[in-house]
Parts: sequence; structure tokens; C-alpha cells
Amino acid sequence: MGQKSGESLVTVLVAGAANLTIALAKLVAGLIGGSAAMLSEAAHSAADTVTELLLLVSVRRAGKPPDRRHPFGYGKAGFFWAMMAAVATLVGGAGFSVTHGIHQISTGEKLGNLTPSYVVLAVSFVIEGISFTKAYSQLRAEAGRYKVHPARLVRITSDTALKAVLFEDAAALVGLVIAALGLVGSQWSGSALWDGAASVAIGLLLLVVALILIQSNLSLLIGQAAPRQIEVGIRAVLLAQPEVEDVVELLTMMIGPGSIMVAAKIDFRDDASAAGVEIACDEVDRRLRDRFPGVDLVFLDPTPTRRQP
Repeated sequence: MGQKSGESLVTVLVAGAANLTIALAKLVAGLIGGSAAMLSEAAHSAADTVTELLLLVSVRRAGKPPDRRHPFGYGKAGFFWAMMAAVATLVGGAGFSVTHGIHQISTGEKLGNLTPSYVVLAVSFVIEGISFTKAYSQLRAEAGRYKVHPARLVRITSDTALKAVLFEDAAALVGLVIAALGLVGSQWSGSALWDGAASVAIGLLLLVVALILIQSNLSLLIGQAAPRQIEVGIRAVLLAQPEVEDVVELLTMMIGPGSIMVAAKIDFRDDASAAGVEIACDEVDRRLRDRFPGVDLVFLDPTPTRRQP
């Protein structure tokens, strides 16, 4: 858990430094050229910078050890702050981009010198690409540990900081391309329509990303189960124990980024002694933690299966 948190922390710091640097550059270029798309990109990067700060809080809070008042740890605090980060993207980035783009379309303000904008877009693309590569490298490493495809892992992962950085960096790269197309279109046509439309498109892109991240974090906050593949593996480990007759009920819950709680009602064989059941429970606990590094809590309840007379 500590290693995963450390990797996510570095990923968030890299993304935050990148966003803070390019937000100022986009703002200056946008003011010089009078481009709504560039100002939307500046708002996008500013919102992402706020997002990274909230994700930093998320990683730090989720990593706090359990205490008397919070015996299951602070993992879900990470989900909450990650959701607040998504809300910041929704309000700060998407809201400004759409409204400013509509204003540019309606007023048709002429654009100025766009050379600084093109330079900033190119440099920003390189910086955002570096940040995205760092996040994707972490994703591939985690996918290798769990033996799943990276695309599948990003859909089911509970590492909300990593997921947010990946989605936001991907949106940033796409947004830069949209902004460039808007500038080129306005330059060739002499109309600010293309620049305003690019700003609106950037806002809608951020809206989609924010809603996806909000929905994902909300699901984790209210007690999302572990991925189906992991649940199947957990059930297989339980049934493989010689003393286990059947798994009456299996419940799992993500209690933090990469952290899983397992609760199961187990029907042990009738010939198993009390001491044998205790040893079997301890062995199952060890095997689950060895096979699934994310399993941090295991609760097993000996429960006989209700058999028909």
C-alpha cells in the first residue's frame, strides 16, 4: 500500500508541476493573441493545477494509518478528495471554457498575434506528454502485477489519483490539438467562430472527463465491491482450503485506493475441529494476502449451509 501511494504521489507531483508551468504560459499567449481557445486552455491548466493539489491531499489522507476512531483506515478520504478534484475540473475548466467560447462566437472579436500561442501549444504538448507518459508507465506496471490489460485496469482501478491524472492528461493533449485547430481555422477563415467553437469543444471535453471521474469516485465512496475477477479469485482460494465445504456468502469492498476488505460466511466440513477451523482461517487469510496484495482486511464467519431436509 505504501509503495502504491508513493508512486501515485510522484505521478501527481509531476502532473501538478506541468500544469502550473503551462497555465501561466497559456494565459500570457491567450492575452497577447486574444484567443478564447487559448484562454480556455489556460483555465483548463489552472483547473488541473487545483485538481493536482486536491489529489495530493487525497493521496496523503488515504495513506494515514488506522486509529481508534477510524479502525478501517482513511482510504475513503482519498475517494472524497479525488471527487472534489473532479468537481474542480467541472466548475473551473469546463464552465469557463464553454461560456467564454460562446462569448467569442457571439462577439466575433478579432485575433491578434498568434505566434506565441502556437509556441506555447507545442511546448505544452511536450510537457503534458511527459506527464501522461509517467502516469501511463505506472498504469502498465500495475496492470502487469494484476495480469490485466492497462485499458481494463484504468476502468476498474480504485487508485483514484492515478486515474484522474491519466484522464486529465489525456484530455489536456486532446484539448491542445483542438485549440490548435481552432487557431488555424480562425487564421485561415478570418473568423473568430473557429476559435470560439474550439473553446466550447474543450469545455465539453472537460465536462465528460469530470462526470466520468465524479461517477467513479462516488461509486467507491458508497462501498463499491472489488472487481469481479478478484472476487472470483478470492472465492477460488476459499474453496481450495481442505476444511472448507462451501462459501455461503462472499462480500468485498474497496476501502481505499488499492485496498480491499473481504468478509465471507464459510461452511466448514462437519469433521473439522474447532482448532482446525482456526488454523484454516489463518491459512486462508495468509493465502489471500499473498495472492492479492490489495487485500488488507479479512473477516471469516463459520456459517453452516442451510440444507433442505
